[in-house]
Amino acid sequence: MARKSIYYGWANLAVAALAMVGTLPGRTQGLGLVTESLLSDLRIDRVPYAAINLWATLIGAAFCLPCGRLVDRFGSRIVLTTVVLALGASVLAMSSAGGLVALCITLTLTRGFGQSALSVVSLALVGKWFARRLNYAMGVYSLLVGIGFIAAFPSIGQAVLRFGWRTTWSGVGWFLLLGLMPVAWLVVRNHPEDRGLAVDGDDQCAEARLSDLNVWQALRSPAFWVFALASSVFGLVYSGISLFNESILVERGFDASTYHTVLAVSTFLGLLANFGGGWLASRWPIQRLMGLGMAVLGLALLALPLVRTFIDVMLYGVAMGVAGGVVTVVFFSVWGQVFGRGHLGRIQGCAQMMTVFASAVGPLLLAETLRQTGSYDLLFYGLAVVVALLGFACWYVVIPSREASGAQAIPQAQPVG
Repeated sequence: MARKSIYYGWANLAVAALAMVGTLPGRTQGLGLVTESLLSDLRIDRVPYAAINLWATLIGAAFCLPCGRLVDRFGSRIVLTTVVLALGASVLAMSSAGGLVALCITLTLTRGFGQSALSVVSLALVGKWFARRLNYAMGVYSLLVGIGFIAAFPSIGQAVLRFGWRTTWSGVGWFLLLGLMPVAWLVVRNHPEDRGLAVDGDDQCAEARLSDLNVWQALRSPAFWVFALASSVFGLVYSGISLFNESILVERGFDASTYHTVLAVSTFLGLLANFGGGWLASRWPIQRLMGLGMAVLGLALLALPLVRTFIDVMLYGVAMGVAGGVVTVVFFSVWGQVFGRGHLGRIQGCAQMMTVFASAVGPLLLAETLRQTGSYDLLFYGLAVVVALLGFACWYVVIPSREASGAQAIPQAQPVG
């Protein structure tokens, strides 16, 4: 009766969400909390630091592929525990870095184990436990992750101001080692079968009886590339605009307080869109939901150069929040829904690597466009066209078929649902 009353997948989902929040020291937003103090302490100029960060991000993206393979081979429990251990040790080492070489090594490891590897295992963990309810589960997961980041950002930011970046970063490292790592080992299980459960806790789940596609079958399907490219372009846009958002709005005559208001509105609506996107995904074909998210993103990019009033800015913030919430939920859930659970780690690792690369390139594109043209507008218009084309491709892409268990799964197209 206990097994039927509360499905153990929800416990795994909660740990996965906590693990995704634990990627913060390896993400641009998390590193941004200590950047100024770090530069002042180590007496490093912004230009070499930006170059170090770029290469650390690009090299760290390569961690996605082996992590995905390890998840599929050894299971989420041991891989999650090991990655958290490695990330915690890297953050502690970074807090003690005394020079440029040490910073290069520890920042690369933090990016690789945090933004890349831990993200892959966190997402795969949810995908291993849910099938029919995957979209709804990912909506809940996204909501928990958003709340976690909203709580973490100001807390760590205040700690940096009060105690300094080294003490704060050391505290983050110890939290990973003494807080998240034991929870991962004690709570997480690799898949429902470890506890004698059916996926989704439903013995009649049709999804569980479908064969899974392997990574090569996934890579040969147009669906993988359409969804991966759409998610990557969203990451490129979001990372670039997030880093230079204040500068973009100042160019249009708005001050920093307006930027903070837009950020709050966009974040809040993104949380609502996470949950709403998960609910819609259970009723709409995943292709159309992604197409809708990309359409809203494209409209926001077209409108941004035309922003003139405070109302315009708020509408832009609303569009970015809704687009971000929808695209995030689709990226979290589409791989398990389309390709199955068996090789999810490797498939998700390939997609995650592409998004990390794109996120590293985004700020460079915006900065170079501003340097060459004196404005960001040309890039916004160009990206709007790319986003529109990818949204159209998402809407009409066909999904690979998955044969019933016992038959070989081959990636044949089926009509859009």
